[in-house]
Amino acid sequence: MPRPRLFVTRKLPPDVEARLDRDYEATLNPVDGLPTRETILEGADGKDALLVTVTDRIDAGLIGALPDSVKIIATFSVGYDHIDLVAAKARGVTVANTPDVLTDATAEIAMLLMLGAARQATSAIATLRSGQWKNWAPTGMLGMELTGKRLGILGLGRIGRATAKRARAFGMEVHYHNRRRLVAEMEEGATYHPDVESLFRISDVLSLHCASTPETRRIVNRDTIRLLPEKAIVVNTARGDIVDDEALIEALASGRLAAAGLDVFANEPNLHPAYLGLPNAFLLPHLGSATRETRNAMGFRALDNLDDFFAGRPPRDALNT
Repeated sequence: MPRPRLFVTRKLPPDVEARLDRDYEATLNPVDGLPTRETILEGADGKDALLVTVTDRIDAGLIGALPDSVKIIATFSVGYDHIDLVAAKARGVTVANTPDVLTDATAEIAMLLMLGAARQATSAIATLRSGQWKNWAPTGMLGMELTGKRLGILGLGRIGRATAKRARAFGMEVHYHNRRRLVAEMEEGATYHPDVESLFRISDVLSLHCASTPETRRIVNRDTIRLLPEKAIVVNTARGDIVDDEALIEALASGRLAAAGLDVFANEPNLHPAYLGLPNAFLLPHLGSATRETRNAMGFRALDNLDDFFAGRPPRDALNT
């Protein structure tokens, strides 16, 4: 029986590619060049499936132009806002993602961002590396302790709960807002806020863990930033478009907010250039899932979904069935 034919848009970890070579007739991306719309369509020719990532925009136009042979798109990501699920369903193309496997890695990055922002790591590192650090000073480079601070989590899902668990170890008081309140066992003592405004008003540190939807895009904006306590910190490991860049940059530059820790950006990697000049912006290049363990787990989860599909079983993580 011939192996399923698969086009892979990005270079994946070696262990994942080894399994691809073993089980599929896979066309890989050996140099990890970013594929264009044209190269994706060219690569899809004669294939049964696509294995894509968050950097690939799989919109309705591209889906409509796919060959009829493509029956499933597996994405190497938890997020799937880069894929038009409605268009895929209309074409009879299954879409599957990789949930559950990057929870701990992303929660760790959220804590790194909180600490880096709170303790002025960007300016401190720059001072050290530029040779400007002359001595220890009683009033030098003073940051904010996380102990005793109120952490507001927008979206207490898997990653939000993992972040809350770590924050409690730092002595933080956890608050959250979801569309629906969680059961007590999942809250683990966190205080529920029925609306975003109530959450923002008490958030000494606001950590974003919600999906990018029409309701959440630019939910951090001039109006909602005004609700935050003076000198609050904003942390984002979710999606860049949840934040209105101009509003956040304005609040950081004016000192209305003490700092921000950002791992994701709108239009990344082309982040708003004004962030780069802000000493109170602690920035990372989308490292949330960047551990060997997690990236392997993401790849294996994507392949599990493909294995199920080609074995005639519903993929575990199908999104649009």
